[in-house]
Amino acid sequence: MNGKEFIKALKNITEEKGISEDVVFEGMEQALITAYKKNFKSKTNVKVDINRNTGDIKVYTYYVVVDDYIEGEEYIDEEGNTQYKDPEINEDAQVLLEDIKDKYPDAKVGDVIQEEVTPHDFGRIAASTAKQVLTQKVREAEKNSIMEEFRDKKDEIMVGILAMEDAKNYYVDLGRTRGILPKGEIIPGETLEMGSSIRVYLSKVEETTKGPLILCTRKHYGFVKRLFENIIPEFKEGILLLHGVAREPGIRSKVAVSSTNPNVDPIGACIGEKGNRIASILKELNGEKVDLVLYSDDEAEYIKNALSPAKDVIVSIVDNTKERVALAVVNEENQRLSIGKGGINIKLASKLTKFRINVKTMDEITKEGNKDE
Repeated sequence: MNGKEFIKALKNITEEKGISEDVVFEGMEQALITAYKKNFKSKTNVKVDINRNTGDIKVYTYYVVVDDYIEGEEYIDEEGNTQYKDPEINEDAQVLLEDIKDKYPDAKVGDVIQEEVTPHDFGRIAASTAKQVLTQKVREAEKNSIMEEFRDKKDEIMVGILAMEDAKNYYVDLGRTRGILPKGEIIPGETLEMGSSIRVYLSKVEETTKGPLILCTRKHYGFVKRLFENIIPEFKEGILLLHGVAREPGIRSKVAVSSTNPNVDPIGACIGEKGNRIASILKELNGEKVDLVLYSDDEAEYIKNALSPAKDVIVSIVDNTKERVALAVVNEENQRLSIGKGGINIKLASKLTKFRINVKTMDEITKEGNKDE
């Protein structure tokens, strides 16, 4: 193997893949150690050195100087070879002081004696090992690099391209890797086209033996949360605060917002001039309705706001400790609005405020009172 050509190829690969040269050199050295031990039946400590400039490869064996042999703990590796848990504590890697006094008169117990043992045809073995190791190490380094890039992307939105699909999943090209978007995690009713750009919420980023596993969704409530934060700059600036999102994907979401600036209307800022901001969000949500709820530290006021579009609601807190129960009193006209079709409005209001909300009219309360008498 031409050493200089090897170094040139290695540098090209590491530069192209954006990985450390040290990672590849270390992988090569470890693989050549294994190859040397296998081909030359060596049980001693072996070190391989690759010159980073010339590509020259040298093999060294080294021994620990002892006054008496130390017995090491053995184990059998995957290939059936005997190995030692501590490589330096085995008889083959030790040399008695009395046996080397003539050759190394200054040696003492604990010293390490190193000798070059590079076989004359080791270049052939190195060449057969190099391609496999480079491929393996580049693959491993790429996996690690991709994992580092995406490790902090969990619970964030990314824009990708729909690359392919199978019976159960869509596969989203996120640049250096692909995310998996299960078909059960798209917004109900939406149709996706291959090759189109798509926003996805990364619900899971996990390291596996095959590389990063990235699960995507468009149904998670966090998808709505991140849409608001990404599209409306006042959230990043700290002018607006997002206190919570309750969502029934494809149907309706409720988003609680407030402002740190008394001169900025949080709901108006989310709607935008001529409704352009909220329109962008609704388009991304495939027409899913969004209720903007004004957050309040006053729990009764917050629940009242959350029950929108119902109006003239009177809320009293029944229990704000363990059970967290609230009573919302409405007239008959607003009872239907507060509950919503299929109970969706009260369900989302309860999720958002974290209260179990009971909605009743004054007539119902009166009748219940008469029954108790």
